[in-house]
Amino acid sequence: MEQTVEQKLKALYELQTIHTKIDKIRQIRGELPMEVADLEDDVAGLETRIQKIKGELDDLEDDIVTRKNLIKEAQTNIKKYEAQLNEVKNNREYDAITKEVEIQGLDIQVSEKKIREYGFEIVTKTQVYEKALADLETRKSDLDVKKEELGTITAETEKEENDLISQADKAKGNIEERLLFAYNRLRNNAKNGLAVVTIQRDSCSGCFNQIPPQRQSDIRQRKKVIVCEHCGRILVDEHMAMEIEAELT
Repeated sequence: MEQTVEQKLKALYELQTIHTKIDKIRQIRGELPMEVADLEDDVAGLETRIQKIKGELDDLEDDIVTRKNLIKEAQTNIKKYEAQLNEVKNNREYDAITKEVEIQGLDIQVSEKKIREYGFEIVTKTQVYEKALADLETRKSDLDVKKEELGTITAETEKEENDLISQADKAKGNIEERLLFAYNRLRNNAKNGLAVVTIQRDSCSGCFNQIPPQRQSDIRQRKKVIVCEHCGRILVDEHMAMEIEAELT
């Protein structure tokens, strides 16, 4: 059976009233879900950073061990070459062995320099690592607090919100697709989520622009769907709004 315009308007305002109640519940939660998500991202980011720094520190420790082994190897070679100096038979052999000793000595100096550099890097990165660990603990603590707050608020309002969502789904079934599409578009574009509003003090309660007397009269007759010429919201008279709000209470 075809709905009258009045029935369509009532169905739209009923849905708006339910959605407004849902919005208020979600406003109670405020920015908490976003804060929790941001903190979770921070924790994940810090954990990744800590793992990266730990890997870099391990690599530096390995590099130091490698350099120390090279020094030991060079020192062994020097001893071997110095022993050979006692057995040289000519200047050419002496110069060649002396050159090898010099090369090994230079290798030791390079390795010792690298070890000092690695040691400095380890000190610097360890400070960064320890700060990241401290930051991680702080973020985790903040996250636990925010999660607890969100969990408490959600537990207090979850049943009411779910009931209202069920009511909204049922109310949508009473609205033709064309009007529901227009309602959803208006609601998504409005900062306060209001797509259907009443006349208050001769003005649209959505944008507060004045409504001419004749247009107010047309709205109260409920013969056609009328929108605010300033903001595009669907307008209903205050008496209809009061009746529907009383029914939903």
